Amino acid sequence: MAEAEFVLWGSSGHAKVLAGVIARLGGKIVATFDNDPTAKPLRGIPLHIGETGFEQWVRSRDNLESVRGLVAIGGSRGIDRLRYLALMTASGLGSAPLIDPSATLDETASLGEGCQLLPGSIVSAEAELAEGCIINHKASVDHECRIGAGVHIAPGATLCGLVSVGDRAFIGTNATIPPRRKIGRGAIVGSGAVVTKDIPDYAVAVGNPARVIRIEHPEQEKE
Repeated sequence: MAEAEFVLWGSSGHAKVLAGVIARLGGKIVATFDNDPTAKPLRGIPLHIGETGFEQWVRSRDNLESVRGLVAIGGSRGIDRLRYLALMTASGLGSAPLIDPSATLDETASLGEGCQLLPGSIVSAEAELAEGCIINHKASVDHECRIGAGVHIAPGATLCGLVSVGDRAFIGTNATIPPRRKIGRGAIVGSGAVVTKDIPDYAVAVGNPARVIRIEHPEQEKE
């Protein structure tokens, strides 16, 4: 059987992490894309710049359905993750989730297109993840959580049962979200924060217990 082929949008740190997962799954990366003209290619993998480079690569391929597209953009850049995931899927690339062999996915959980479960991550019973989510190293999403599109759960973060996270929110490293809490659309929960109250849309919350220090302007997402 031929190796599974992948392309990545992004060529920096997160791309290196995804390259390791892909290698462990027996696949290979055939191209990367990045908007930064100074970006450095991954070792031995062609790098194409911007949407123009992506379109040229697409025209050079005969069978796109056999290639899976992944967005290698971490942090709180959920709007970018969803944009480039949509671009790749609209061009005919596959968008099945990427699951590291060491990740745990309950059979009753569901993953949207382009989700990424990185090493040691856990997604438990009846959790639902929309498209373009990242569950990073050793992060845990417990039973019946509802995770919106483009969300990033950073390394070591813990979401207890029945937590709701709005589209494009970011949960920082080692943050803790107790049961039944709601994290708003576009919100940012800082590293190590312990959320004891619901966090509103576009809020930035830090500390233990977490407190809202500012509200971002939704128009900054440039939808």
